[in-house]
Amino acid sequence: MRLSELPRIWMAPMAGEAASAALVAAVCSSGGFGQLGAAYLSPARIAEVAADIRARTTQPFGINLFCPQPWVRDDEALDDYLSRLAPWHTALGLAAPTRPERFEEDFEAQLAATVAARPAVISFVMGDPGAARVAALKAQGFLVVGTATQVAEGLLLQASGVDAVVAQGYEAGGHRGGFLGTAEGALIGTMALVPQLVDALGIPVIAAGGIADARGVAAAQALGASAVAVGTAFLLADECPLSPAYRAALLAARDADSTLTRAFSGRLARGVANRVTRALEGADLPAFPQPNAASRPMRQAAAKAGDADFISLWAGQALPLNRAGRPAADLVAALAKGWRP
Repeated sequence: MRLSELPRIWMAPMAGEAASAALVAAVCSSGGFGQLGAAYLSPARIAEVAADIRARTTQPFGINLFCPQPWVRDDEALDDYLSRLAPWHTALGLAAPTRPERFEEDFEAQLAATVAARPAVISFVMGDPGAARVAALKAQGFLVVGTATQVAEGLLLQASGVDAVVAQGYEAGGHRGGFLGTAEGALIGTMALVPQLVDALGIPVIAAGGIADARGVAAAQALGASAVAVGTAFLLADECPLSPAYRAALLAARDADSTLTRAFSGRLARGVANRVTRALEGADLPAFPQPNAASRPMRQAAAKAGDADFISLWAGQALPLNRAGRPAADLVAALAKGWRP
């Protein structure tokens, strides 16, 4: 399959609560290209969800993974972070937080499960998968897509042989997908990033960040994008399994509530500000994925308790443009109106 054969409207891969077979399949079945954010899924779970997607649709889909992150365990910093979480654990009726036994899934095992699932596209964020890995995946018939937050990353990914690059603008929700320099040094808006990558690269560029309706789609196409990836707008789709507290927080959020934070995971990410992001603003935290694993019990308990103050409310800056709860098919159709054949 060629990239040009895929739909122009992509659902950005969203790990965590939004990683749902029903949502991915609904997007694919309605003329879009759905992707499963599998970064937090075990290899066995990747196989299960991929099989569920195939049971729901005959259309192609993608699977996204986080590239392995270099990090050093820092128990002193981790214990300090756990002490910050302790009062919130108490408020939620949880036992005092403890050091996680495991911090992340095994990337190679996840990738093996992804290959076995045979998606049309395997995409990566937070790194360059490398020329050897890209060549091996392409030899097996996969389309390979990388993520760039600046031109230098796009050039490196192109040199590694990827089929396309997602241009993740500053406006995008969730974790920043860049990997060169500092995250703060690559906060480039979609309107500025897309044309620079289009001019610098000889492969397709997929625009992501701040696109929530047909106007955003049209603007991305005018800038030279070959497709668009939309994430936040799909969070409020009927098929997205967000907790009621998360959904309510998104519906109530104003434009000024959008924030960049490391509070929940240790890595810069965009979401709706809440008690945790405000309390930990500017705090010196251990490196990702240590806080991500340490805060998971709190986040899960808060979701069950309906308390959005302790949930990582990932969402992009265009959130207020798309409030309506509706089937994913309706959103795909509305977005597609912005793309000129």
